[in-house]
Amino acid sequence: MSTIWTPSSWRDKPIQQVPTYPDAAVTKAVTDRLRTSPPLVFAGEARSLKKALGEVCNGNAFLLQGGDCAESFAEFHPDNIRDTFRVLLQMAVVLTYGAAMPVVKVGRLAGQFAKPRSAPTETIDGIELDSYRGDMVNGMEFTKESRTPDPERLMQVYNQSASTLNLLRALAQGGYADLHKVHKWNLDFVADSALGARYQDLADRLDETLAFMAACGVTSDTTPQIRETSFYTSHEALLLEYEEPMVREDSTTGDLYDTSAHLLWIGDRTRQPDGAHVEFMRGIGNPVGMKVGPSMDPDELIRLIDILNPENEAGRLTLISRMGADNVETMLPPLLRRVKEEGRNVVWVSDPMHGNTIKSPSGYKTRPVDAILAEVKGFFIAHRSEGTHAGGVHFEMTGQDVTECTGGAQDIGDDDLGARYHTHCDPRLNAKQALELAFLLSEMLKQNRS
Repeated sequence: MSTIWTPSSWRDKPIQQVPTYPDAAVTKAVTDRLRTSPPLVFAGEARSLKKALGEVCNGNAFLLQGGDCAESFAEFHPDNIRDTFRVLLQMAVVLTYGAAMPVVKVGRLAGQFAKPRSAPTETIDGIELDSYRGDMVNGMEFTKESRTPDPERLMQVYNQSASTLNLLRALAQGGYADLHKVHKWNLDFVADSALGARYQDLADRLDETLAFMAACGVTSDTTPQIRETSFYTSHEALLLEYEEPMVREDSTTGDLYDTSAHLLWIGDRTRQPDGAHVEFMRGIGNPVGMKVGPSMDPDELIRLIDILNPENEAGRLTLISRMGADNVETMLPPLLRRVKEEGRNVVWVSDPMHGNTIKSPSGYKTRPVDAILAEVKGFFIAHRSEGTHAGGVHFEMTGQDVTECTGGAQDIGDDDLGARYHTHCDPRLNAKQALELAFLLSEMLKQNRS
């Protein structure tokens, strides 16, 4: 691979999972507007996240990454953003207790509008049209007009992401994230949960801890860390026509950062070592991630690590394992072993969602909560067997009361899926399912410590 990198050098590489825009001149006009738009995030924020992920890499912190499968224009509402943020805060408090270490909070928000597809087109009643690739590219409606890729959608993504980030910063720094409030929300969840008795002990211990801290004078009024939190954004860097014009030079270091999000990741379908997505990601200063699926070969993984993190910097690269509940305990250990033997510094995170998607008898795409939890357990077992650090989890979830994943304490069955199945792409955990998994994961983390 050439050592010369520019924000546009990806254009000389083969590329997958991208649309073909019908008018190049219109596309250029949109990307030119993006190029002169203000950054959505700042280089200093991305460096702060990289430092925090360095602590995860060294076993001193835990990463919680979660949010929408694919954000949409139709569901854009401050209540939806607030509710997802709230659930992530609740999960983080529970995980902090279990892990007894800081939890780094990263949302799949403010940019997660595009999704890879298994086929470029779909056919209904003999009519073939482009596949829906997310609101960043085209519309869900099965019409030629809707399915034709429209570059103007890039500007709508930018504007919606800017509004989302503005609200997230206000929520994180304006008192909404106060630890006492978040704990009260968790107490409400425990009281209403079918498994409440199981979680009561953990909730009681958190109560005692906060009371002790208050008695020692550590309150929201005396300690900003109690009422504020750091929160970062991330998305899959799939549409490089959007990412390239968001690259800016940091005035303090001269380094180039993709200012569309704090962390960007490469999907399992676009991680070719000689491909455009790897080429783009290797040059930006942000912390980056990469999905690692069942087809990953240990030799190829080491090659990709060296391309994306040539200086072996702790916190630069997060590997997001997505093996499936049935495969994780057999397919992940050889990769963990090889990376450890080669001395590569990476953060390992479990994505228990994408490898456990099934089609229900009623025809809905869904994910069983039991399979999601089984993959997380297998992820921890694999790391224990190899003596490596299980660094975090990566969930697709929402603060809304959807019925998209089956099982859990709510016991959502196949017949319930159609009641509130709102996702534009893949099924998400609802708020109660996400919190339930956080409590169960906290118990596993606590066992790990002992």
